[in-house]
Amino acid sequence: MDKVRIGVIGVTGRGGIAIHWQNDPYGRAEVVGGADISQERLEQFKARVNAAAFVTTDYRRLLERDDIDAIAVTSPDFTHEEYAVAALEAGKHVFCEKPLAITTAGCDRILNAWHRSGKHLMVGFNMRYMNMFRVMKEIADSGVIGEIKAVWVRHFVGMGGDFYYHDWHGSRANTTSLLLQKGSHDIDMIHWITGHYTRRVAAFGSLDFFGGDKPNDLRCPTCPENRTCTEALFGPRTQCCFRQEIDVEDNNVMIMELDNGIKAAYLQCHFTPDYHRNYTFIGTEGRLENSEPEMKVWVKTRVSNTWRELADRTYDIKKAVGGHGGADPVICADFLDMILEGKEPVATPIAGRMSVAAGCAGAESLRSGGRPVDVLPLPDWAR
Repeated sequence: MDKVRIGVIGVTGRGGIAIHWQNDPYGRAEVVGGADISQERLEQFKARVNAAAFVTTDYRRLLERDDIDAIAVTSPDFTHEEYAVAALEAGKHVFCEKPLAITTAGCDRILNAWHRSGKHLMVGFNMRYMNMFRVMKEIADSGVIGEIKAVWVRHFVGMGGDFYYHDWHGSRANTTSLLLQKGSHDIDMIHWITGHYTRRVAAFGSLDFFGGDKPNDLRCPTCPENRTCTEALFGPRTQCCFRQEIDVEDNNVMIMELDNGIKAAYLQCHFTPDYHRNYTFIGTEGRLENSEPEMKVWVKTRVSNTWRELADRTYDIKKAVGGHGGADPVICADFLDMILEGKEPVATPIAGRMSVAAGCAGAESLRSGGRPVDVLPLPDWAR
């Protein structure tokens, strides 16, 4: 095979990454199909990506086609398990957007289908492909801060209302918790940069700002309060963010114990005025920290009786071209490298499962008074 023929399930939102496969500079891919519940979106997909693409409102029609080698699952979270398993069982390679599924059992079902299929699977962890976090990984792996012992992560989700409470994300039935929906990126960064997975968590969280007593069918454009409501939206997501059905916590704190005893703290809030992630990794010889707004990473060193103690360091992160801080074209290329060259992807299926498992354990903990919860282990064959 010298060209991967790709079908996309869920052609809007994250489905927009299809353009990077269609426009691969080396001609290694072609997007030949799309499935979505909206015929209008499918027509837009054809106009935007490939006018000759086969489109359907039934994803199973994609899986039946012999002219499709791989499937990109970029539909809403609660559909990932069904679509990824079906695609693998149909003999297709799979790119699955994060989170891999919304339950640990769902992730394991996908992993088992992958194991049986003999096909390739990778997860859409685009942060592993961002310049800033690749630099932080390189620094940690270099040993300049010694052996990592503590991690602190603060996630300021300044657009939480826009991203998560005006549409399907606000329901536990669709997401389980934002600790795994939004937090899967952050949990994965803790795992990736430290090189260890979470084994036990305790968490607290609540719905402190969003949700309320508004009717579930209320939408911003028709709401009589839309001129004064600070959360009114008139874009693609217009459901009232103060509606009764919202039951997903918007303010979370989780502490984590990793396999080698590293202690980590993860804080996530969805009604902050700004948007950025702040990571701190503390090792036996120094501290590593980032600032997304400033595009900088700092290393502070302590006495170690080595030359490393002689200087602190500031890294100016270079800007990259492409969506998600330049990550989207790189992750799409990695998917092709995996299929065509057999290269191990940077964003592995096991990593996808473990971030969800930690987030699910956190959701269980915070909904049971903060009691410690063990993360469910991997299937025996994957350990």
